[in-house]
Amino acid sequence: MADFNTMRATHAGTRTAMIDAGLRAHMNKVYGLMSAAMLITGAVAFLLANMAMTTDPALGVAQIGASKYLTQFGATLYTSPLKWVLMFAPLAVVFAFSATLHKMQTSTAQIVFWVYAALMGASLSSIFLVYTGVSIAQTFLVTAIAFAGLSLYGYTTKRNLSAMGSFLMMGLIGLIVASIVNIFLASSALQFAISVIGVLIFAGLTAFDTQNIKNIYLQMAQSDEEYLGKAAIMGALQLYLDFINMFMFLLQFLGNRE
Repeated sequence: MADFNTMRATHAGTRTAMIDAGLRAHMNKVYGLMSAAMLITGAVAFLLANMAMTTDPALGVAQIGASKYLTQFGATLYTSPLKWVLMFAPLAVVFAFSATLHKMQTSTAQIVFWVYAALMGASLSSIFLVYTGVSIAQTFLVTAIAFAGLSLYGYTTKRNLSAMGSFLMMGLIGLIVASIVNIFLASSALQFAISVIGVLIFAGLTAFDTQNIKNIYLQMAQSDEEYLGKAAIMGALQLYLDFINMFMFLLQFLGNRE
């Protein structure tokens, strides 16, 4: 795979400046798309959670905490079979999106990305029923700071992170298997271990994916705008998933339950 410093070394003067400028523009687009997706996710999660909960006992159908009740909408959303749709719809969409992105127009891919971000917001809205709003905000801030530092490292380091990426992907597969097993075991010790390993894996993937996005651009810098636009969307999706997963695992440590 092309390395940024090697690529720059083979060009000089104006050409090097063009590569640098193009890379900065590409990364800015990736981060911009990711940030917009995060805003959509947060807005949808907050809106649905507020529609699902009430502090008025007369409007509630089930108590879920001190002075907190589920509305009829919330009961339908989180206790009916619809909860399985909320749980698995984002997973189905992201797999289908990744498999068909190359066939889409860039504009269509961007719309699908926004739809996926909204579905993820609906899926994550239940965290407002479990954790306090303050602890969610604090965990989000901690995640944002950690993500920024890790992504900056991935962008600036001269170390090739490809080997680390292969190791992390194997670890991710193991993490998924352990999570499925723990659905049946319901072991708090195993859940703690899964959370610790999950944070470490997605922290590493943040740095790896950032470097990989940069290297892909350098390999394909001469491609047409349509291809680079799709590459930016895929890069944004990868970093978005790194952020969301790191946030969720950290929330299990830092979140105060209702």
